[in-house]
Amino acid sequence: MIKKSGFIAMVLALALPAAWAQTQGRIQGTVLDAAGNPIEKVSVSIVFQRTSSVHYELQTDKTGKFMQVGLTPGIYLVRLKKDGLVPTSSEVRVSIDETSKFEVRMKPASEEIRKSLSEADQLFLKGNKSYSGGSFAEAAAAYEQAIKLDPGSWHYYLNLGLAYKKLEKPDESLAAFKKAAELNPASPSANKEIGEALAKAGNLAEAKPFYEKFVNLSPDDADGHYNLGLCLTGTGEPEPALAQFQKTIELKPDYAEAYYEIGTLMIGQNKVPEAVANLEKFLQLAPAHPKAAVAKQLLEYLKK
Repeated sequence: MIKKSGFIAMVLALALPAAWAQTQGRIQGTVLDAAGNPIEKVSVSIVFQRTSSVHYELQTDKTGKFMQVGLTPGIYLVRLKKDGLVPTSSEVRVSIDETSKFEVRMKPASEEIRKSLSEADQLFLKGNKSYSGGSFAEAAAAYEQAIKLDPGSWHYYLNLGLAYKKLEKPDESLAAFKKAAELNPASPSANKEIGEALAKAGNLAEAKPFYEKFVNLSPDDADGHYNLGLCLTGTGEPEPALAQFQKTIELKPDYAEAYYEIGTLMIGQNKVPEAVANLEKFLQLAPAHPKAAVAKQLLEYLKK
């Protein structure tokens, strides 16, 4: 089964708690105008892509900088807004005990464009509220209206794809995710969602490059490596698949399903002790897993 993997005030403290440095990361951004001058008081919204309930709101200082600390590793959507400027957004990957730095240049917008973009943003926020409340059809409708006003915002398409996904409209969701990736090829989320959609449809060869791009963009994501491993297994590439499953448990030692996949691959390589060890580890971690019965049968056969 494909695993699913799809910003608090300005921190002014001079030092951070020691424990945070070992388990969390930071985002540091600089916002400039077209001439390279810092822009003060830009509204910054930082949202964790795994759950929109984890979000932070802050502003840039006189030097155009902002920083958010204490972030769980993963992908964050950073949205920047200020009156008179075209809103912009970026995906930023946060790793453990690292500062993810990026720079953005914001462009001026005419009054007509500002009005249109502001309306689109309000519709996008309306869609997010509906999505969080479980009203996915209403969310999709709001995102569609936002796109009509601002068809260049990749994250509108990404969220539209997520809404269609909830509505079980695979063709529409895939088309939206592909448009998001077209507008923002470096989006980890868009590439992950395309890979997942194609894999679920049985198009593993097509899904493979998107999963590969996702793990390159987000190398610390255990689910990404696991999904790529499944994809490679399905395309008949056991050795590369094994490397991905091993990377999965390197990142997350209690990832039960990865041990199961390694165990079955070891059987194919006639490496019985390794197969037994991994299947036993799988059962230790997930004794009630749907594949537990199969793992037990395999162990009985291997131990004869």
